[in-house]
Amino acid sequence: MSWSFLVRGIVIGFAIAAPVGPIGVLCIRRTLADGRAAGLATGLGAATADAIYGAMAAFGLTALTDLLVGGQTWIRAIGGVFLIYLGIRTMSAEPAERAARLRGPGLVGAYATTFMLTLTNPMTILSFAAIFATIGIGASGYDLGPAVSLVLGVFLGSALWWLSLSGVVGLLRSRFDMARLGWVNRISGGIIIAFGLAAIVSLFPR
Repeated sequence: MSWSFLVRGIVIGFAIAAPVGPIGVLCIRRTLADGRAAGLATGLGAATADAIYGAMAAFGLTALTDLLVGGQTWIRAIGGVFLIYLGIRTMSAEPAERAARLRGPGLVGAYATTFMLTLTNPMTILSFAAIFATIGIGASGYDLGPAVSLVLGVFLGSALWWLSLSGVVGLLRSRFDMARLGWVNRISGGIIIAFGLAAIVSLFPR
């Protein structure tokens, strides 16, 4: 275990996960609607996908990277359509009077949706590749230990962000009554739809 690379990975994973995008909106909404466990499961799906893309960059899997980046048009199109579908479902969802105690399939579903959504952004690989190149990871002749430590750190850093976000939002849930939760559903659903439309529009040349 290379502790210095582990710490660097944690910082990188946290920084990449922190900007609020569609996954962040989903995490906030699910935490408010279904509780902290659902919010954390949502974030962990994204953290797992980040770690997979980080591993591809760290271990120099250029053939697979080129395949995903080359096919990003249809991958992003699928992601955009899925975001629109999730946004419509979110907007039409009726708020519950209390957080649901999600277990088993419910938590797995929360995890799986964000895992797949995060994988629909292959450009994440290039972000990791650029960052890793500056610290000597991903090139030929790399040492396996630092690469493994870095990828583990990416997962832990990303997971730390989602744990923090779902924890903070969970503390605020008691302040949201039925009317406010209804507005949360409508606003977050609209934002998610906007992200989906933006992803699809970006596929067309200007």
